[in-house]
Amino acid sequence: MDKFNLKSEYSPAGDQPVAIEKLVAGLKKGYKNQTLLGVTGSGKTFTAANIINQIQKPTLVIAHNKTLAAQLAQEYREFFPDNSVHYFVSYYDYYQPEAYLPVTDTYIEKEAMINEEIDRLRHASTQALLTRKDVIIVASVSCIYGLGSPVEYEKVNMKIEAGMKISRAEFIRKLINIHFERTNADLNPGQFRAIGNSLEIMPVNEKLIYRINFLTDEVENITKIDAVTRRIISEEKVFFLFPAKHFITNEDEKKRAIVSIKAELEERLEQLKKEGKNLEAERLKRRTSYDLSLIKEVGYCNGIENYSRHFSGKGAGEPPDSLLAYFPKDFLTIIDESHVTVPQLNGMFAGDASRKKNLIDHGFRLPSASDNRPLKFPEFLERTGQTVFTSATPGPYELEKSEQVVEQVIRPTGLIDPEVEIRGIVENKATGYKGQIFDFIAKTQEVVKGGGRVIATTLTKKMAEDLSEYLKEKGVKAEYLHSEIKTIDRIGILTEFRKGKFDCLVGVNLLREGLDLPEVEFIGILDADKEGFLRSDTSLIQTIGRAARNVKGQVILYADNITGSITRAIGETNRRRTIQIAYNTKHGITPKTIHKKIQDIMEQLQSDHSKAIAELLKIDKDFMIKNPLRLIREKEIQMNAAVKILDFETAAILRDEIAELEKIGGNELKKQTADKKIKKEKEVKFLEKKKRATIVYKKISHGKTRPKKRED
Repeated sequence: MDKFNLKSEYSPAGDQPVAIEKLVAGLKKGYKNQTLLGVTGSGKTFTAANIINQIQKPTLVIAHNKTLAAQLAQEYREFFPDNSVHYFVSYYDYYQPEAYLPVTDTYIEKEAMINEEIDRLRHASTQALLTRKDVIIVASVSCIYGLGSPVEYEKVNMKIEAGMKISRAEFIRKLINIHFERTNADLNPGQFRAIGNSLEIMPVNEKLIYRINFLTDEVENITKIDAVTRRIISEEKVFFLFPAKHFITNEDEKKRAIVSIKAELEERLEQLKKEGKNLEAERLKRRTSYDLSLIKEVGYCNGIENYSRHFSGKGAGEPPDSLLAYFPKDFLTIIDESHVTVPQLNGMFAGDASRKKNLIDHGFRLPSASDNRPLKFPEFLERTGQTVFTSATPGPYELEKSEQVVEQVIRPTGLIDPEVEIRGIVENKATGYKGQIFDFIAKTQEVVKGGGRVIATTLTKKMAEDLSEYLKEKGVKAEYLHSEIKTIDRIGILTEFRKGKFDCLVGVNLLREGLDLPEVEFIGILDADKEGFLRSDTSLIQTIGRAARNVKGQVILYADNITGSITRAIGETNRRRTIQIAYNTKHGITPKTIHKKIQDIMEQLQSDHSKAIAELLKIDKDFMIKNPLRLIREKEIQMNAAVKILDFETAAILRDEIAELEKIGGNELKKQTADKKIKKEKEVKFLEKKKRATIVYKKISHGKTRPKKRED
């Protein structure tokens, strides 16, 4: 059995050793749910890695968005370099679900753009679960959506070994049956090509080529080849090939499904006609009949997932298979940032069901379409085993359901939570107080003089932009940051902020989680008494935590009224400060500000490959114009390498650079093509002249003609 092997230069410190001990003991006692209440910067991921290392179970880590999932996957890969750590998120770059709006009588066709690289990573995840025990899957909430039966997926995998008796033609048929596509161009995952007596295959889970050489009706040998350099990596005796799609159906099941769909159609048409919905009945009949024709002839139709219940053989209302079905019976679940992730998991089904109901009621889909859905929250709970929730601010569900809540309040660095103060919003002439904006500016100028940085949080994007401009007018170097700013620009803004090119960063909600800015000494939370999502106790505690990486950290809540959220947030922060100060006093610890290299933000977004290609950016413009195609090829290699290690931000940067280079390359290609055309025309004219001259010369040499006298 493969075992997890944690590797780290650090040992557990602060509250980590106790937290690890308690949570592992709880798992061994059989506790179903536990919560790790870890403050910002306390190393919750490292604690979770130590738990996995001690428990030795396959683990599912669920995060609430793709970016956080990618960051977690990178961290777990660093902790477990010898084990199988994978990334599983939705493979759509763009997704517009099918929908019908009865109020405006508007039907919206499904539109989707699949990211092939993420699809490859999804296949790598499921194949690892079916073949190994030391597996960690870091997933978004998309893990509760239908995926196809693991039994059928595993059943049709192909074992290929040297010496096996099979002809090239038969092998090609088998590849097509498991949804591999034939091509004559460059290979992509899930494709193959025939070259003489050989087949070259790129499995769907990796970007390597397997060349299978045939000798009459036998596999002679198998060679693993690098897809880019064409370098031979190794000679293989055997390898396993899984299907190119998760949804696998054999011919018999397809025929059964067609019969089942027809039966449901007839039943539904009769029901609609009884209700007097003749338009809906006609619409449903046309669409379903068309889909059935396509399924019968080509095995596929647009929106085939709406018939998934018929293909899987499941009953009406029965939950679909999801990623959870690929895990063994006994596995560990870690739900990261549970205060956000749990509500997402709980709310997925209702939104999907509402949209499907409109489609079904108005004759766009059969009732069975409702079974193509995410798992309901109770179904999710039934399919997960022991669970550890991790959050600095656990929600009511986690606290109520957990048999043990373990606190991780003491940071390994000894840093304590910042001091929190409340000041009024409105000007008070009696005391000389000028209001939140002028007070914030005065405090900011004081902090900036000492070399610190400042963050201001507002309620809206417009307020962030306006405040940024006003601060500049008052002599404060400020910039705003919100979700409408492109990823690349965000990285640049944060880097400049840390370098001190400006002193105040103004933002909205995105400043709550995930930012690591140790230079920040002061955070001003404007309009803190406006109860709501952005000013709930959870949001306030998360925002206050942004100042916990600096020993001078201080937070001011601008509020005229003390709301319940403010009371709870300050109470919890002060409770943690008391524990942290007492611990530091007892152990003689002097807190010190975290010091990180300014380039850390960019380094987090660059892989080793992308650093190497960055040198190419230093070449002069003439080279770019003369060699755009070569540079594009190099950048494509680097982009694929970045995606492979889940460095999607770097991949996005490289993708944009490729697009710009393609413009240059396109112009260059046009110029080269035009030049070649002119050159070709000149060559043709020259050859024609030469041919005519040769003919004339031959005639002269045989005395058949005389050269014409030239009159120059």
